[in-house]
Amino acid sequence: MAGSRAKSIDELGVLPEDELRASQYRLLARFLARPADTSLLAFVSRFSGDETELGTALGLLARLARNTTETAASEEFHELFIGMGRGELLPYGSYYMTGFLNEKPLAELRREMGIYGIARAKDTSEPEDHIAALCDMMAGLIMGDFGAPQDLTEQKRFFDRHLSPWAGQFFSDLEKAKAATLYTPIGTLGRVFMEIETTAFGMTP
Repeated sequence: MAGSRAKSIDELGVLPEDELRASQYRLLARFLARPADTSLLAFVSRFSGDETELGTALGLLARLARNTTETAASEEFHELFIGMGRGELLPYGSYYMTGFLNEKPLAELRREMGIYGIARAKDTSEPEDHIAALCDMMAGLIMGDFGAPQDLTEQKRFFDRHLSPWAGQFFSDLEKAKAATLYTPIGTLGRVFMEIETTAFGMTP
């Protein structure tokens, strides 16, 4: 999604924990927007995990990345999301919420994007309710990519409307997808992170 941040993180007043949340959204967005290239594989191969479910997934992702070539990552991405006509999964909010593409949830998202001043990136033809785009938008709302950083109440409103109804199920499906190897821990990371966000937003007034 288009957007720029003119001020530093300190100037914007973004808390460190919110910067970490935005980084998690951006990591998911990067893996889901296009195939992992050599630089991304090298980056995540340095991750270290811990005994939590999230940490275990990060450790597994690092191990898999060290043994995955760019070609293999591209082939897996194609099987999962593109395929011969369609991939194993359709990563769109409209599809998960209505059973059809380009339905009312997409129209509602586009109206809301206009309010925030968010424009679809010029180099993509994917509908805006693609899971990668929505993760990128959440990161932008947190970090102030589209103006001032949005507070937790506004973040919750966007999350509840455009991610909460379906993203957890999508990531669970990705976690169990037949074509997934490198993307299995991405599914786990996304599912657990959506659970964490849901719990945290549940405590937001």
